[in-house]
Amino acid sequence: MAAGGRASEPLAELSHYVVARPIYSEPGFQEENERRPPLPPTLRERAQAACRCSRKRAFQIAKSFLPILEWLPNYRVKEWLISDIISGLSTGLVATLQGLAYALLVAVPVGFGLYSAFFPILTYFFLGTSRHISVGPFPVVSLMVGSVVLSMAPDENFLIEGSNATGINVTGALIDTESRDAQRVLIASTLTFLVGILQVIFGVLQIGFIVRYLADPLVGGFTTAAAFQVLVSQLKIVLNVSTKNYNGVLSIIYTLVETFEKIGTTNIADLIAGLLTIFVCMVVKEINDRFKHKIPIPIPIEVIVTIVATGISYAADLEKKYNAGIVKSIPRGFLPPEPPNVSLFSQMIAASFSIAIVAYAIAVSVGKVYATKYDYAIDGNQEFIAFGFSNIFSGAFSCFVATTALSRTAVQESTGGKTQVAGIISAGIVLISIVALGKLLEPLQKSVLAAVVIANLKGMFMQVFDVPRLWRQNKVDAMIWVFTCIASIILGLDLGLLAGLLFGLLTVVLRVQFPSWGGFGNIPGTDIYKKVKDYKNVIEPEGVKILKFSSPIFYANIDGLKSSLKSTVGFDAVKVYNKRLKALRKIQKLIKKGKLKATKNGIISEPGINNEAFETDEEPEDNQDPQVPTKEVEIQVDWNSELPVKVNIPKVPIHSLILDFGAVTFLDIVAVRSIKTIIKEFERIDVRVYFASYQDNLISQLERGAFFDDTVRKDIFFLTVHDAVLFIKNQMTFSDNQDPIFEKISLMQESKEPIEFTEASQPDDELDVQEEAMRRLAS
Repeated sequence: MAAGGRASEPLAELSHYVVARPIYSEPGFQEENERRPPLPPTLRERAQAACRCSRKRAFQIAKSFLPILEWLPNYRVKEWLISDIISGLSTGLVATLQGLAYALLVAVPVGFGLYSAFFPILTYFFLGTSRHISVGPFPVVSLMVGSVVLSMAPDENFLIEGSNATGINVTGALIDTESRDAQRVLIASTLTFLVGILQVIFGVLQIGFIVRYLADPLVGGFTTAAAFQVLVSQLKIVLNVSTKNYNGVLSIIYTLVETFEKIGTTNIADLIAGLLTIFVCMVVKEINDRFKHKIPIPIPIEVIVTIVATGISYAADLEKKYNAGIVKSIPRGFLPPEPPNVSLFSQMIAASFSIAIVAYAIAVSVGKVYATKYDYAIDGNQEFIAFGFSNIFSGAFSCFVATTALSRTAVQESTGGKTQVAGIISAGIVLISIVALGKLLEPLQKSVLAAVVIANLKGMFMQVFDVPRLWRQNKVDAMIWVFTCIASIILGLDLGLLAGLLFGLLTVVLRVQFPSWGGFGNIPGTDIYKKVKDYKNVIEPEGVKILKFSSPIFYANIDGLKSSLKSTVGFDAVKVYNKRLKALRKIQKLIKKGKLKATKNGIISEPGINNEAFETDEEPEDNQDPQVPTKEVEIQVDWNSELPVKVNIPKVPIHSLILDFGAVTFLDIVAVRSIKTIIKEFERIDVRVYFASYQDNLISQLERGAFFDDTVRKDIFFLTVHDAVLFIKNQMTFSDNQDPIFEKISLMQESKEPIEFTEASQPDDELDVQEEAMRRLAS
């Protein structure tokens, strides 16, 4: 027991600490601890640093632009090569099928999806910083590209003359599909080129931080809405129902209405194939998820289903016998590179901006997940450059915008992929499909590809279950999720993303404009201060109010600071001041009438004068200047006692106010001026204002805003709230030991005989300011 007791003694000592130090105000602390002045480099020094180039620095710059120089020399061939080959084979098969399927979302021939699954990988292999993401099409981005393509090249623009089309209903009309598809491919590749240019610009300007404004709740709501948009767009392909291509606000509603209006024309063969594909893919994917620790390689169900469906379609001749919609033709080999149509840039610049940001955000968010898991870092700005050059390069070869797909990346990582070597091997598998296997996939039903797309949306739809959790954790984040999702469904993906972003920023502005605040008190025996309403044993220092305002202070929330001040102290300093001036004006009138007398000891009323009632608080406030000299306001009066005039003056139970600025990070010029005004408003009703726990940069901001002068000095700033409280207590103790110049008004009321004011008692030049004011009142 003794040993145990001795062992616990050091722990008991460590659970308490005692600090003995001076009370630090800002000048006192600066005098004792000299601040180190910042030494910003001169323009010449900056130029020299920017232009200096050693061999080592040149190699570092080269490695930052070409990350392959960083990881490829360290590649562990024996340990990683086999894993990367297996991963590349599996990912390549999935990428081939997803490339074909996602081309349907872009409204271009499916063969161009294979190009989009091949070319972006080639440049990302050299420029990318993520080792695990699989670069290529993604359904959300593909749908955004498709909306631009359909808006700029609708079917109505390619009607063959003499067709039976009337009005806007193009169902049954003859369409020049060859010209339409060529124009749509050109628009998609031009948009891809422009997106690449924007991404490179963003990367060069080092503004990768822009993705931080796409908060997780916003991205979750947006991708869920995009999944719903993808589902609706693929539903008509699964049913093989011909509808008009709608774009813009409420386009998803119009598409659904027309699809269900024509549901009677559903092709049963396509519907059965689509439903079976969705069911089989989702079941096998669930098996892959549940038994991923036991299955060394995920079952490539999309590949298996596609092969089986292609064989059935070819053997049963579904196109001729059941009028099923099939792929029909996939070009073999590559098309020659073509320059973008620069004249289209002006029509797609707005959409390209949102697509560039969304594509980057998806890729970086997925990349960071695996970078954290495998303990390496990705460079956000370099990722902008990598995807930018990938899209510029692939845009010249008739591709659409590339990012990364969650499911494809999961396959690459789960099958043992270690580096982008797996990515380049997957590109080799896609290359084989383009060169040799494309012809074999021509009998494949489009409904099967659409079903593959729908089956891959499960993860995005499951995000709906995040909303209850978000609501419990943070209601504002849940509102951002729901608002973004609904806005993206109703307004379309581009406008919905913008609306969600603005709504998210609005919530930040509102939280800054209406921050938390509260009156604080002291935990007895400590230097700890907590909210009075949150703790039972918190005690407010006598005559002192402490307000903590938890936000930067600027023009938008300065009124909130003033309102919180009034609530904390319990009165309005301006109204108190005006009431006091009004009382002094009445005192002056009563003195002139002889009902009050000014004596050396103060102001007393004549015997027999009744002071029955005060003015009510409901009396209209007199906002006009009473024209009472400011020196007369300085008459020492106990304003909290009964006065010999009929004026109801609000009580001021405090003598000091401490503003805890520990959570204030910056002040603008409006805040600086307003705070200085607040100090003066309280000072003139005998309430001293102090500041505590401020950050050092606030002093610099106040100095630049001409805050300090002869009346507002730095000695009202204290390092901690406790420093300010102890200083105030010392000041009050000192002042209580001093003899007052005048008796307080409560003592004057007890006097039965008026004491005449005699000028001969002291020469005029020896009267202090308050006696001077009294003398003028008496006259």
